[in-house]
Amino acid sequence: MTTQEIAERLVDYCRKGQFEQAQKELYADDAVSVEPDETSGFPKETVGLNNIIEKGNQFQSMVDEMHGCTVGEPIVASNAIAFTLSMDMSMKGRGRSMMEEICTYRIKNGKIIGEYFYY
Repeated sequence: MTTQEIAERLVDYCRKGQFEQAQKELYADDAVSVEPDETSGFPKETVGLNNIIEKGNQFQSMVDEMHGCTVGEPIVASNAIAFTLSMDMSMKGRGRSMMEEICTYRIKNGKIIGEYFYY
């Protein structure tokens, strides 16, 4: 799969809220997920597909209700993808908030090897 094809599939999955399906199909087994810092409640770096999936499950368990999700059009350059992601959600014990971030991805051998979030 080309980087453009991966970008289109990833954005499609994210728009449908099918984050785990995207990870299982598009990520390398040794992929890395990097948060901007540890204040997000997650470690700065998560290594390995299974651990990334578990991190996603932990995030979902913190969400009381998802009110909406908007994913921007992907920007593709060589082996990199970027897009914006906005989620309007109510977090358990915290109330409703809007989370906006820029998501970037590195591609190697037709798989996502790294995801990096900026918010």
